[in-house]
Amino acid sequence: MAEIIKRAKALSVNPLKASQPVGAALAFLGLKNAIPMLHGSQGCTAFGKVFLVRHFREPIPLQTTAMDQISTVMNADENVIEGLKAICQKSKPEIIGLPTTSLSEAQGADIKRLVRDFRIKYPQYTEIAVVPVNTPDFTGCLESGFALALEAIIEVLVPETRHAGRRQKHVNVLASSMLTPGDVESIKDWIEGFGLRPVVLPDIDDSLDGHLVDSEYTPLTLGGTPRAEIEAMGESVATLVIGRSLNRAADLLKARTGVPDFRFDHLMGLDASDHFTQTLATLSGQPVSARLERQRAQLLDAMVDTHFMLGFARIALALDPDLLLGFSAFFTGLGAEVVTAVSPVRAEVLADILCNTVQIGDLEELEREAGAAKAQLLVANSHGLQGAERLGIPLLRAGFPQYDWVGGYARGWVGYRNARQSLFDIANLFLGQHHEIPAYQSIYRAEPERAQAGSGLVVH
Repeated sequence: MAEIIKRAKALSVNPLKASQPVGAALAFLGLKNAIPMLHGSQGCTAFGKVFLVRHFREPIPLQTTAMDQISTVMNADENVIEGLKAICQKSKPEIIGLPTTSLSEAQGADIKRLVRDFRIKYPQYTEIAVVPVNTPDFTGCLESGFALALEAIIEVLVPETRHAGRRQKHVNVLASSMLTPGDVESIKDWIEGFGLRPVVLPDIDDSLDGHLVDSEYTPLTLGGTPRAEIEAMGESVATLVIGRSLNRAADLLKARTGVPDFRFDHLMGLDASDHFTQTLATLSGQPVSARLERQRAQLLDAMVDTHFMLGFARIALALDPDLLLGFSAFFTGLGAEVVTAVSPVRAEVLADILCNTVQIGDLEELEREAGAAKAQLLVANSHGLQGAERLGIPLLRAGFPQYDWVGGYARGWVGYRNARQSLFDIANLFLGQHHEIPAYQSIYRAEPERAQAGSGLVVH
C-alpha cells in the first residue's frame, strides 16, 4: 500500500490539476444535442473553453451566466434563470448542463432551487432537461468534476425502474475522464466484437473525435449519448464501470435500475485487458474471437521485443488518480519501476498505486522528486514539458490538457492493440534519448607521430 504524502506548501507552483467545472463540462460534451452553461463569470468559462479547444482542436459549445461584480455581491439568481431561458429559446437543446464555479459556490448559490424556479417561471421548456451539479474549482480536479456531473446526469435523466435485461444485447458503459475518444472507440469495438451493443455515458468518441460534419455551425454538441438511450439504461443486461472515480455514480445507477454492474479500475495492460475480455465473454456467452487472441499474442511479442528498453526503467508519473493507477499498473507489468507518483488531489484509489509513496502536489514536486529518484521517463500532460527538459529525460504526454502534440486527445491506451502501440512508442522515446558511452582512453596512452624528416616513424 502506497504512503500518501500530504501537500506541505500553501500554494501551487506550476499546477498539475485542471478544475472541476472543466471536468463537468467535458462530461456534458459527451451528450447529444447538449450544452454546458457554467454558473460564474465570463472569465471562468473562457479559461476552461480555451483549454478544451486547444486540447481537442475543435469548436466547443460552452455558455456562461456571466456573473459581474454587482450580481456577485447582490444576487445572481436571475442570471441563471434568464440564461436557461435564452439557451432554450435560441438553441433548443435536449440537455443543459449547469455546473457551478468557485465564484458562485463562494456566493452560496442554490442551483437546484434555481432550476425549480426556472421550471415555475417558464413551464413551456419542461421538455428540455436541466442537470445542475455543484463543482467548485477550489476543491477536487477534472476527474472528480467529471464524476460529479455523471452522477447528476443519472439522477436527473435515469428513471427508477426494475426492467433489467429487457434489452438483452445492451450493456451500459460508465466511462471515466481518464478515457480518451480513442479509448472509448476501442471499448465500443471491443464490446461489439462479442455481439453486444454498448451504451456509453458519456460518449466523447461520438462527439469529440474530430470528425467533419456538413453543418457550418451549431451551438450544441455534435454526437454523443442520446437522451433516449440514457433514459433506457435501466433495461440493459449489465453495466461496465471503468474508473474507480465513478463508483458513486455506479451505485446510484444500480440503486435506480437494479442492473448488475462489473467494475474495472482501468483497462491498461495485459491483465486488465484479460479481465475485461473474460467478462464480455461471460456476459455474451460467446468465445473469445481469433482476432482478439491474435492481438493478445502480438502484445506478448511486443513485451518481449521492448523488454531491454523498459525492464527496470525508472518512471515518474503526474496524473489524475484513476489514470495514475492505470499507468502504474501498466509500467510495473512491464518490469519497470514507478519511482515518483504525484496526484493533484487525494483519492481513495491512491493507496493502491504501485509506488512506495504518492505525493499530493504539483509539477514542482514532480520535478524535484523525479530528479532525486533519477527517473528516466516522465508521464504527465503538456505542462510537464519544461520539467522534463530541465531533467533531461523524455516526456510521455497523457491526461489533460495536451496542447503541444497533435492528436494526443485521440490516442488510445486501453486494450491489447493500444497497449502494443504504447510499448513501441515508449521504447522509441528511450532509444531517442540514448547516449553512447564514450570510449575510455588511458592518460598513459602514447600516440604515434610521423617524423617530419629522416626515415620511418618515431614513437614517443
